[in-house]
Amino acid sequence: MSEPIKVDIWSDIACPWCFIGKRKFERGAAEFSEAAGDSAPEVVVEYHSYELAPDTPVDFDGDEVEFLAGHKGMDPAQVQQMLARVTGIAEATGLDYNFDILKHTNTIKAHELMHFAKAQGKQLEMGERLFSAYFTEGRHVGRVDDLVDLAAEIGLDRDEARSALESNRYLADVDADKAQAMQYGIQGVPFFVVDGKYGVSGAQEAQTFAQVLGQVWSERAEVEVQA
Repeated sequence: MSEPIKVDIWSDIACPWCFIGKRKFERGAAEFSEAAGDSAPEVVVEYHSYELAPDTPVDFDGDEVEFLAGHKGMDPAQVQQMLARVTGIAEATGLDYNFDILKHTNTIKAHELMHFAKAQGKQLEMGERLFSAYFTEGRHVGRVDDLVDLAAEIGLDRDEARSALESNRYLADVDADKAQAMQYGIQGVPFFVVDGKYGVSGAQEAQTFAQVLGQVWSERAEVEVQA
């Protein structure tokens, strides 16, 4: 069995392109594995924290249009057009975005929960649950009580999750992720680092991810031949 290909992904729960990018990457990884056949290496994914708007209050008094109009200084009509476009792109990737019921919030605690879930071997499940809760179901992902409920829904211990969040146990890990993003020069998400050397910015098409994974695999094969 070949050594796994590690993919580190910087993202924010409140980033619509990050959920779209997640789906496109998953399809690209599946395409790569299918093309490579039985000899394909495992693709191992780890998510890292990135806050797009760290100054956002936990309970924002307004809808997504009002937030983006204020945060980006855009005309509300422009924001509505942008959200409609993103909703259409999300739908094309199999995602159902409901910006009308979305509860904009600070995501620092959600990032802490992702690190708690990683420690329990359930980071990928937690990320999927948080994205769906936020963009599709209109759930609140900024308050401890709501996050504990979401953690329990994927089988994590409710009391342990609450303890981790209330004690800020994983806040240092979140900060370390953000510091690493600065070192890499990451200025937006999603951002994918493949095998520690190839960076892919944005929600690229599945084929792009499949090609990058294939490039890593072929380079490894060349090294093995030369050795």
